[in-house]
Amino acid sequence: MSPTPLERLALYFGALRTRQGLLARADLGLADPGDADLSARLARDLAAELRPDGSVGGAAMPTIWRAHELMDLGGAPGDPGLTRVLGWVLQRQDAAGVYGEGCDKTRHTQRICEHYVRGFFSPAAASERLAPITLPNGKAFRAEPAARFAISCLALRAVLRAGLGERPAVARHLESLRSLAEGWTDWTGLFAPDVMVAGLHALALGGPPFRSTVERLVTLVAGQQRADGQWDAADLFQTIEALTATALPAARAVIRRAVPALEDRQRVDGSFGATAQQERALIGLRAIRWASAG
Repeated sequence: MSPTPLERLALYFGALRTRQGLLARADLGLADPGDADLSARLARDLAAELRPDGSVGGAAMPTIWRAHELMDLGGAPGDPGLTRVLGWVLQRQDAAGVYGEGCDKTRHTQRICEHYVRGFFSPAAASERLAPITLPNGKAFRAEPAARFAISCLALRAVLRAGLGERPAVARHLESLRSLAEGWTDWTGLFAPDVMVAGLHALALGGPPFRSTVERLVTLVAGQQRADGQWDAADLFQTIEALTATALPAARAVIRRAVPALEDRQRVDGSFGATAQQERALIGLRAIRWASAG
């Protein structure tokens, strides 16, 4: 009998001494005796790579992702490494080069200028081109505004996970996202699907005040799902990752319909391809487990 998708993933992650391997084994209830020590060592190694200013090479996305990695490995607010990283990230809020910076008549009418978009995190000066850039989940953003938007949403998720949602500037970011999301009614409108999905993922961490907006966006995503479980113009893994973050029953139903598409992509070794291999395998594992629960 052929192994199930989860069995393949269990074999894939079984010997990996990486952050993704640790998280996958914990999710599957298959933690190794040495995983606690491994987690502590990985966290120390990641913190040791930080510059004195708290950044990873002075670059926004690796630094923002380092905050996520440290929290995944048990880091909590107050831990020296995580505190330094978050301090660097927070300094980028409302800084030069932020998404929505400046204003002109068209953007003001579209409500995507600095008069409406507040609290976003700047990944770099406006003169520095970022795109194309690939997020840790393997999704590539090739348009400059979309790249800056997505990186800011990744940063917002980090500070929300760290319990910093009460900071005024963080609250402004969430409210700006909610305001933008009011116009996200068309899959082929001003905002590309993958940009809306990035916003959905961040809003999903905003808590009860944003639940109704998240519910409406899940309905939008559900309405655009093809018969094969995938989406036009939206990355499968980024979309199911965001849906999983909502923890909504409606999102679980959407993921159930996407599982066959995941299984079709699964390789014999349990992974789903070479792009962001371990991260996408972890996303797929969590999606399949959640879809089969309850």
